[in-house]
Amino acid sequence: MANFAIGLDFGTNSCRSVIINVDNGEELATSVYSYPSGELGIITDQTDPNVARQNPQDYISGLEFIIKESLSGAERDFPDFDSDNIIGIGVDTTGSTPIPVDVECRPLALNDEFKDNINALVWLWKDHTAYEEAEEITKLANDIRPKFLERCGGTYSSEWWWAKILHLKRIAPEVFNSAHSFLEHCDYIPALLSGVNDISLVKRSVCAAGHKAMYCPSWGGLPDKEFLGLLDPELEELRDRLYETAYPSNHAAGSLSLEWAEKTGLREGIPIAVGAFDCHMGAVACGVKEGVFTKILGTSTCDITVVPESQNVDHIPGVCGVVNGSVLPDHFGVEAGQSAVGDIFLWLVNNIVPDSYGSTMDEKFETMEKLMSNDAPGSSGLIALDWNNGNRTILVDVRLSGLLLGQTLHTKAHEIYRAYIEATAFGALTIINRIEDYGVKIKEVVTTGGLSVKNTVLMQIYADILDRPLKVAKSDQTCAVGAALFGASINEGFDIFELRDKCALIRDKIYQPNPEAVKIYRKLYSLYTDLHDAFGTEDWQGNLSRVMKDLINLREDQR
Repeated sequence: MANFAIGLDFGTNSCRSVIINVDNGEELATSVYSYPSGELGIITDQTDPNVARQNPQDYISGLEFIIKESLSGAERDFPDFDSDNIIGIGVDTTGSTPIPVDVECRPLALNDEFKDNINALVWLWKDHTAYEEAEEITKLANDIRPKFLERCGGTYSSEWWWAKILHLKRIAPEVFNSAHSFLEHCDYIPALLSGVNDISLVKRSVCAAGHKAMYCPSWGGLPDKEFLGLLDPELEELRDRLYETAYPSNHAAGSLSLEWAEKTGLREGIPIAVGAFDCHMGAVACGVKEGVFTKILGTSTCDITVVPESQNVDHIPGVCGVVNGSVLPDHFGVEAGQSAVGDIFLWLVNNIVPDSYGSTMDEKFETMEKLMSNDAPGSSGLIALDWNNGNRTILVDVRLSGLLLGQTLHTKAHEIYRAYIEATAFGALTIINRIEDYGVKIKEVVTTGGLSVKNTVLMQIYADILDRPLKVAKSDQTCAVGAALFGASINEGFDIFELRDKCALIRDKIYQPNPEAVKIYRKLYSLYTDLHDAFGTEDWQGNLSRVMKDLINLREDQR
């Protein structure tokens, strides 16, 4: 008799469900629900480009839809499937994505009083409004609690928990004062499914707490009251209404409530794993282990590797998380990433690429990829910085912006596209180099996400720039599959490491570095590094006067 599990993946623009056979990793059915609110599910503010919020009702509506539809698909296409044999549910979400909630764990935005208040909504990971608060937190921690920054790269980010809550308190005290507490999105969904309506009973994710809320058992969990009180006295009071302990995802958050069993058609009582962030669970479905670097290529990127807890990796400057248990038990999860990758390409095609390349977005991308596949590295004379949405790793600075250098009156749109692809790959290489500089060796790279499947030109460029073979996960839904594996793992006899080894499947196609391209990209990367350090750091002492001329020389060499 086969055993099944459901993975629920809440992304930036949509949520999805996947049902897998946990005995072999086979995917039986999937379902996707696009968030209806705002633009592609994101609620913005035209007066402030840093605002990015979501409607919690989208999560609730989507949750019911994707479970019911994936169940229907599995029952239709697999006659041997029996929903009674579903042994677990796992949940992943974006993060840090805090939700102000009332005493019964209900999001404030669902209450009539706050339904039109944008600050009562979910604060999406890509909301960067709290950059000043992030700077304050970094400064205070450096002054009196430097250990708080040891596991988050030395700099606190505006994308993270405390910065967003502090900013909310300052700009919308009416919302802050009405909130009994705050929940990460990845903690809210398991609590919702389990029928938990007491904030003290919510099992909090060590993945979210450790990577985004400065949680670590060695200093007593969350930051102490004195530290929080120096930021704002009301944060000190809030700490009592948060949590003392956070859990890895091979622990149970609860079991499916009767209410949600009736809504979805699942049986009551199915165990639900503690939630985590999407990329961390996705890494497990990509086969992450020591020496394996997993890279989710999407609107942004998230990079994950793991190190046995016996190895001392307390601090990697600029890398946004080193947390025990955030990916696999008894391993430090190392997290990094880039704030925009696919988003840069979408911006380019929607705003810059002329209609001569095609009448639709897809046609424009197809034309550009065909044209640039014939271009040699360096032949455009262009180089770019991948900071169109700030820098997440290693500079950790949302106040940085993009740069394109080397344009002439002959520059074509597809050449610009290639330059931005190369820039994102250079950013990825910068992250790998920093991690390796601190003793964490990267032997292979496994990618997942839409770009890794759809864009073969991009993948070859990445292989050439990273100078490593690139593998691609077989599943298009690795985050959801990883969540399903953790849902199964909370049952006796289902070890997460064994589940990973059985179910983390890889595609046959492997992208091998081209030695000639590698040589050229090393020269371009040297220029990228100069630009990266010159515009992104305060103490760079170099000279940029040769960059344009070096680009021209490379261009002429390739033509």
